[in-house]
Formats: sequence, C-alpha cells, structure tokens
Amino acid sequence: MFPLHREREQPIFSARAHVFQIDPATKRNWLPASKHAVTVSFFYDASRSVYRIISVGGTKAIINSTITPNMTFTKTSQKFGQWADSRANTVYGLGFSTEQQLQQFAEQFKEVKEAARLAREKSQERFELANPALNIAAPELSQELSEERHSPPLLTVNGPGEEKLFRSKSAEVELTAEKERVKKMLSEGSMCEINLEAELFTLQDSNSKLVEALQEANSSVDQWKQQLAEYQEETDRLRDQVAELEAQLGHPAAGQTAREELSRTLKELETLLSAKDQEIHNLQSKKTDVGELEKEKEESMQRLEDLERQNGDLADRVQSAEKTLASSREEQDQSEAEVKRIINVLDVKICDLNDLRHSLAKLIDK
Repeated sequence: MFPLHREREQPIFSARAHVFQIDPATKRNWLPASKHAVTVSFFYDASRSVYRIISVGGTKAIINSTITPNMTFTKTSQKFGQWADSRANTVYGLGFSTEQQLQQFAEQFKEVKEAARLAREKSQERFELANPALNIAAPELSQELSEERHSPPLLTVNGPGEEKLFRSKSAEVELTAEKERVKKMLSEGSMCEINLEAELFTLQDSNSKLVEALQEANSSVDQWKQQLAEYQEETDRLRDQVAELEAQLGHPAAGQTAREELSRTLKELETLLSAKDQEIHNLQSKKTDVGELEKEKEESMQRLEDLERQNGDLADRVQSAEKTLASSREEQDQSEAEVKRIINVLDVKICDLNDLRHSLAKLIDK
C-alpha cells in the first residue's frame, strides 16, 4: 500500500509554519498543534484528482485536509492565516515567519482550490457522459422527491377508468433512513481513509528519520575508526621514543621509575584501544537501535577525550624523560671535565715532585 501512495501522490508546494487548531470547546482560542515550525505541503493525487494539505509532526499527522471548492483561506494578520475543514470538523491556523511566505501560501491555496473546482466539474461531466440514462431520470426523480416532500399523502378509492394513486408515509421514512445510512457509510469510509493516509505519512516520516540516523551512525563509526588508527600510530611513535630514550640513557637506575610509569601508561593505552575496537564491533552489530547508538556514541566520544588527555600526559612524561636524559648527560660531561682537571693538577704535582727529588739527589751528592 505504501509504494502505491507514493507513486500516485506528488507534492506541489511546501512551506514551513507553526500549526494551530481551534479549541473545540470555546471555538475561539487557538491550540498549538506543533511545538516548532513544521513543513506544510500541498499534495495532488492524480488517480482521484484530489488536492490535500498535509503536515507531519513527530510521529503523527497534524494536518490532513482535503481541499474543496467551497474552502476559503483567510489572512487574519500579516503573518497568520486560517481555513475551515468541515470534514475534519475543525479550523486550521498557520503562523509564518514572514509576510511573503503567507502571501505565497495564500496564492497557492487559491490556485489549488480553483484546480479542485475544475477537477470536480470535469469528473461530473465524465460521469454524466458515461451515464446518460441517469441524466434523464435525475430531473424526474428529483421532481418526484420534491413533490413527495411538499405534498400531503393522498388516498383515493378505485373507480371505473381511474388510476390508483397512493403515497405512503412509510416509503418517505424508508427513503430518508436509506439516505442517512448512505451518508453514514460515506463518512465512515472517509474517516478510515484519512486515518490510513495519516498513518502512512507518519510511517514515511519515521522511516526517513531512521535512515538519516543510521547514515549518521555509519559515518560516525568511520570517523571513530580513523581516529583510533591515528591514536594507534601515535602510541607506536611514543613507544619508539621511549625505547630510544632507554637505549640512550647512560644510567638505567636514574630513569627506572619514569620508564615503569611510561610502560604502565602504554599498557593502559593498549587496553583502552582494544576495548575501543571491541566497542566498534558492538556498534556495527547494533546499528538498528538508533537510541542506543547515540548513547554509545556519547560514551565513545568521552572515552576518546580521555584517550587524548592520556596521550597528552604521555607526551609530557616523554618530554620530562628527555629533559632528565639531557640533565644526566650534562652532569656526566661536567664530571668528565672535573676528572680531566684533577688529572692535569696531578700531572703538575708529579712533575714538581720529580724536580724536588732531583734537587735532593744533587744535594746529597755534593
């Protein structure tokens, strides 16, 4: 049933407005039918030559009005207009954001109403051409019905050469009851059709929203995968830097605590990354539940932020280790310089001692 409606009914004009309905109790106050501005569209059903105004808000149709030639759209202010729908037994009101939008909607309503009038006339002409016998009998039947409604029932006695004339009140009552029954059936059929069409547009709107949510979830999963790959590369790069620092560090005991912390942080980061991969697989298996996807998306974004903070802490620790290494190298260079200075001093002292020994030996020889 759904594809058939989509094929036969086409939108011809759309505008956004706030929708109101008249209060059925007071017939004066307006009741808002939508919390915010919604799309109000004119639709044309080519198979039935019917024009309708339809608006769907959330999960229900808030406007489903079939346009007839006797409808009138009235502009009550610069940005507000209304029309009465006798079939729905209500009055609809639309509040637009600009006066130009209201004018465009009013002109479209006038054009559609004229088109509905022409379509009704054409359908009546086709019906009369297709049923000429009914055209001939219709005036006589209407005349007889009018005579029955205005003339009192007559009862005559059969006489020679006279026609029997008999009008019964029961026949008129039966005809009236039949008319009421037909009207009731038609109204019930119209209401059922309106409910089914409203349900159709509600399902179409829900389906489109679900499709958009799934597409957004798929794009978000792709983005998370890309971010995880970047974080993995960053982790590998930091691990390489830590290994280089450990290889270059001359005194392993000095930076043992920093290395242990870095190793612990790397393990935690790898654990988080594996957990993130598992969450992505779970997300892919649960894409049909849009609400759960949104919740898990928020949790994943929070965890990604935590990962970013941890990466920042890890980078700070790497910089601190680099500074420690540089400081150790500087202290080592200072120690080597001090040793060289002491060696030079000792060389001088040894030379002085040798000179003193030679001098003492000479004195002894003398």
